[in-house]
Amino acid sequence: MDHFHYKNGELYCEDVKVADLAAKYSTPLYIYSLKTLVRHLHVTSQAFGDMPHIICYAAKANPNLALLKVAALCGAGCDVVSEGELSAALQAGIPHNKIVFSGVGKTADEIERAIRAKILFLSAESLAELEMIAKIGGRLKSKVPISIRVNPAIDPGTHPYIATGLKETKFGVNEKSAKAAYRYCQNNKWLEPIGISMHIGSQVESVRPYIDAVKKMVNLYKYLWKQSIHLKYIDIGGGWAAHFKRKNRLPHPDDYVSAVKDLFAGLPIRVIAEPGRSLVGNAGILVMRVIRTKKSDRKEFCIVDAGMNDFIRPALYGARHRIESVREITGRTIVYDVVGPVCENGDFFAKKIRLPKMNEGDLLCLFTAGAYGSAMSSNYNSRPRCAEVAVAGDKVILIKERETFKDLTSGQFVSGVDDKLIRSLL
Repeated sequence: MDHFHYKNGELYCEDVKVADLAAKYSTPLYIYSLKTLVRHLHVTSQAFGDMPHIICYAAKANPNLALLKVAALCGAGCDVVSEGELSAALQAGIPHNKIVFSGVGKTADEIERAIRAKILFLSAESLAELEMIAKIGGRLKSKVPISIRVNPAIDPGTHPYIATGLKETKFGVNEKSAKAAYRYCQNNKWLEPIGISMHIGSQVESVRPYIDAVKKMVNLYKYLWKQSIHLKYIDIGGGWAAHFKRKNRLPHPDDYVSAVKDLFAGLPIRVIAEPGRSLVGNAGILVMRVIRTKKSDRKEFCIVDAGMNDFIRPALYGARHRIESVREITGRTIVYDVVGPVCENGDFFAKKIRLPKMNEGDLLCLFTAGAYGSAMSSNYNSRPRCAEVAVAGDKVILIKERETFKDLTSGQFVSGVDDKLIRSLL
C-alpha cells in the first residue's frame, strides 16, 4: 500500500498535489511519502509478533539521511555495506548496536571504523576476511562480534544480477567453509561468533526460497550449538518484493515471516531481517516533465527530462515500472517509448506503453522509485542529480537539494594544465 492517489484528476502524495511540488522544486524530482515508509516499517515489524527480532533497514536501497532518521525513529536498525552507509546510519541516529555490516569487500579501514563504532556485528564472507578482522581486533585490543554469511545455494528466481544466494556468486561461503570459519572464530581470542547470516537476492517474489534457505541455516545453527558455538542471532537477509503494479499479488511481510517462523521455534535466538526495497520502494516516485514527442517510421517517442543517470533500473535490469500521467487526461491513448535525453540507446523508462496524448510540459510519474533510484543515480552526461522532497500529510520537507553545474566540477582542477605542458607533449 502507498499514499499516492488521484483526486479530482490530479495525482497527490498524501495531501499534497504532485504538480505543485514539480512547479516549486522543478523536475526531474524524487518525492517520498513518509506515511508510506512509516506504515511499511510498522507492518514489517508487526509480522514477527512476539518473536525477538530487529528490522535492519538495508541502507543501499536509499541512504538519504532523512529516510534513515525515519527508520531510526520507528525503532529500526540498519544493514550497511560501506563506511559511507555506516557513517550515514550513525549520523541519522540509528543505534550502533542495531547496525550490521555486510559485504564481500570490506577494507581494513572499514573494518576498523565498524569495530570502533561498536556495531552489532560484522558479517564475514571468507576466512581471509576473518583473518583481517582478527588482526585489526588484536591491534585495537577489541573482541569483535562476528556473523558468518552462508551461501545457501538457493535459486531465488529473480534477475541474475540480484540473485546473491547461488553457488556461482561472490557472496558468502558454503556450509563446509562456514563450519571451518566458526572453528577459526572459536579458537581466536579476538573474534566472538554471535550470528549466522544469509541473503538470497532481491525482489524475491516467492516465500519458497526462504523456507529452503532458512532450513539450512537452522540446521547449521543446531550443528554449531553441539560444537559449543552458541549463536544469538539468525539473520535471514532481505530481498522481499515491492509491488510494481497495482493488481499483482506478491507476498506480504506476514507471508515471508509466517513461512519461516516455525523453523525458529524453541531456539534462544533473535531474528534479524534486512528489507530495503519492500520498505522504501513504493514510498517514492520520480516525476519527470515531457520535453517533446517524436514520431519515427516505426514508433512514437515521449522524450522526458529525466535520464538513465537519474533512474537506471530499466536500462540495467530491464525493470518495468508503472508510468502514468500526473494529470488524468481523457481521450485517445498513444503507444509510446518513454525515453530520456542521455546519449545512450539504453536511456529509456518504458517501451510500448499506452499513455494519453502527451504534450510539451506535461508531467509523468514513475512509481516504485524509492529504492535503487536516487541511490544509483550518477552525473553521467554531466547532468546534475535530482532534488528530493519528503511529504508528511500536508507538510513538505526538502531532504536533498538539486545539484548545480558548479557541483559537477567541484574538486576538479585545471590550473596545472597550460600551454607549456601541452607543447612538451608534442
